[in-house]
Amino acid sequence: MGISRRKFLKLSGSALAGAAVADAAGLGLNVSPAYAHGAAAGIKQGRQVPSICPYCAVGCGQIVTVDEASGKIVDIQGNYDSPISAGTLCPKGAASYQLVVNPLRETKVKYRAAGSDHWEEKPLDWAMDRIAQLFKATRDANFNELQQVPDGTGNTFTRRVMNTYAIASLGGATMDNEWNYIHQKLMHACGVVFLENQARI
Repeated sequence: MGISRRKFLKLSGSALAGAAVADAAGLGLNVSPAYAHGAAAGIKQGRQVPSICPYCAVGCGQIVTVDEASGKIVDIQGNYDSPISAGTLCPKGAASYQLVVNPLRETKVKYRAAGSDHWEEKPLDWAMDRIAQLFKATRDANFNELQQVPDGTGNTFTRRVMNTYAIASLGGATMDNEWNYIHQKLMHACGVVFLENQARI
């Protein structure tokens, strides 16, 4: 086609998609099918709701497009107004739509009783109450008000500790600072000693 090495490198290194398509015409390629496909592609429209990616601790901004009539999510893209990500998303964040609309995603609480061979579906309120009841029962059964502590001279003394070693808390990486603050205040108020966050492990 009589193209020089310099022009080939210039075309293949083009950063803008529009420029790349336009330059491809200079190579003798027929780009009209690409233009026709782009013109015929449907534009997803609806109410745009700002959100945050649910995956890691970076907290990239997202725009969730919701269909006004059905109330269903039709698209998830990067939010260009986000000071953190400026519209960019990693592969996991870009696939958030597939997480939301996945037909295999569990949407109901599954409970399997001790010794049972099958799962039962339970309401969310029942599950939250069950967790709270087990948390309190475990804390009450394993609460330490006083503890013998070594004094460094081979002797011990009694110290008021008000804690429990039977419960641990592992936070998720998408918890923001405000959530982390309230969560650790709650755990410390309950006497929980073992606090960790998934982002640090």
